[in-house]
Amino acid sequence: MAGIYIHIPFCRQACLYCNFHFSTSLRLKNDLINALLKEIALCTVYNDKSVETIYFGGGTPSLLQAEALNSILDALHQKFHIDPNAEITLEANPDDISGQLLTSWKSMGINRLSIGVQSFFEEDLKWMNRAHTGEQSVNSIMLAQHAGFDNLTIDLIYGSPGLSDEKWQQNVKKAIDFNIPHLSCYALTVEPKTALHSLIAKNKMQDTDPEQQARQFMQLISWLEDAGYEHYEISNFSIPGKRSRHNTSYWQGKAYYGFGPAAHSFNGTDARSWNIANNTLYIQSLLQNIIPAETERLTTVQRLNEYIMTSLRTTEGTDLSHIQTRFGATYAQRLLAAAQPYMNEKLIMQNNSLRLTNAGKLFADGIAANLFEDELLK
Repeated sequence: MAGIYIHIPFCRQACLYCNFHFSTSLRLKNDLINALLKEIALCTVYNDKSVETIYFGGGTPSLLQAEALNSILDALHQKFHIDPNAEITLEANPDDISGQLLTSWKSMGINRLSIGVQSFFEEDLKWMNRAHTGEQSVNSIMLAQHAGFDNLTIDLIYGSPGLSDEKWQQNVKKAIDFNIPHLSCYALTVEPKTALHSLIAKNKMQDTDPEQQARQFMQLISWLEDAGYEHYEISNFSIPGKRSRHNTSYWQGKAYYGFGPAAHSFNGTDARSWNIANNTLYIQSLLQNIIPAETERLTTVQRLNEYIMTSLRTTEGTDLSHIQTRFGATYAQRLLAAAQPYMNEKLIMQNNSLRLTNAGKLFADGIAANLFEDELLK
């Protein structure tokens, strides 16, 4: 098995734009950790495969006490064979990070931090309703580097109302100046049922500007490529050798297991499952030794389309020979024909793979959807 994902569904406060499964009430935290440990103990699939990555996501995993994180890692080591060189990532908010915690995290085997910076500007963090300050963003990076975390990534958001090109450049420059080896950069997305969506609908907040987002995305690509970063996935940049191994396994279609409410799993071939996105029901089910998950079997067309969707986002692109081998020559020929108009428009380039040009990356989701197969060939 390529990786394990642990979903910790708790946050100090709700960011305006977030649509992940989380709770700002910590009342059930201890019960949920016990339920998560029970789920790990009950797991009966993929146990024979070496685990290459572990990823604590959320929510805000850095809210957990060190003892709780350590108990989860101990349970995983007891249940699975964890590769000695496994990448073990913890998502952390700047306001949670301290020298003492960093020492604890490192001692238990966590070797990669993903810090949710989003912006170094106070005014941006306030309207996002982030719990940390700009000063804490800077301090958290320096503390992590001082503690020996050389495998570090930060999140940044662009295309938000009020983010000028000058401010965006300062955010990116600060990350480069800190020698951050990996950056995940996202255009602000207005998701349904979020506080941001509601505020925009009531005209209490300015909507996003597609032209601004496209411009700042292209600026980002230029600045980071000039600084020696490789743009290895639509939203991800790294210096050579510092790609996210865990997220790369998703894009490569490897098997992974998700523990915790709302966590997803995939067997690497044709089956995926997902846990219930409700903390109380998740806990109650596991008290009865039941993993509250639904499972779906993927059709050939679904598997092909998922490969197109994920691979097209990467610098390696969609491998036509892989499609021919795994799905058949006819599917590869049909995909090539469907991609031809985009090649004519210089949105896709072809070698052995179909790869998005920088201009094509602006339309990645739409292009992928138009390349999807909609029928099973006889």
